Amino acid sequence: MSTPESFVGGHPLDDPVGTSLRGPHAHFAESRGAVLRYPPEVTPWVALPQSPGAGDWADAAALAGPGGAVTITAFREPPPDDWEVVFHADGVQLVDAGVDAEPFPEAVRLGPADVPDMLALVARTRPGPFEPRTVELGTYLGVRRDGVLVAMAGERMHPPGHSEISGVCTDESVRGQGLAGGLVRAVAHEIRERGETPFLHAAASNTNAVRLYEALGFALRRRTPFLSALVPGRPPVRLSGTVRDGAREGAAH
Repeated sequence: MSTPESFVGGHPLDDPVGTSLRGPHAHFAESRGAVLRYPPEVTPWVALPQSPGAGDWADAAALAGPGGAVTITAFREPPPDDWEVVFHADGVQLVDAGVDAEPFPEAVRLGPADVPDMLALVARTRPGPFEPRTVELGTYLGVRRDGVLVAMAGERMHPPGHSEISGVCTDESVRGQGLAGGLVRAVAHEIRERGETPFLHAAASNTNAVRLYEALGFALRRRTPFLSALVPGRPPVRLSGTVRDGAREGAAH
């Protein structure tokens, strides 16, 4: 497995996807050349070298396949001109600066059996990427009311010595009850118990979330962009048991 050269010796949070996949999450890593990614059903994040060349973008395209999405952060170079950018936002990276981490009595531990309920909550609240196997990345805690999952938070990227809090969402019916804050503190407590440092990302435009995290004791470490772009070309379309090129067959994308 190759190592993106520009992050060697840097801080693990400067390239959280790459350092996770070369470290504690190496068992998830799929690689081609210097490009690493998680399986898409786990999370969509991809790590490229800091200054990727044409060969690196070609490797990313080969991993994702025609029409596939390549989602990156901590980047400085835009994708090639023929890639379609479908999402681009300014983000912030915040790190534990004195979070009052403690267990949350109402929290329950979530696992694979809870994935349908987790996906339903994500569909209602749209906290960011959450896939059918995201729960495998670390601890997830939730709150149920009358059997319905109404709030959750958990772990995603895992750079050495750190763990990202992610998937923080609360159903509209229970907002304002402190559930998000309680769950974030509880996940931070679990991370601290392992001797690691909690951190998280948020869209810079999501000022309510940023204010909440700062009130909990997180501090801005740096600003970082998020981007998702599609590999040129249409994905293959399976017709009558045969894989055919969608572009040649005129099939719907």
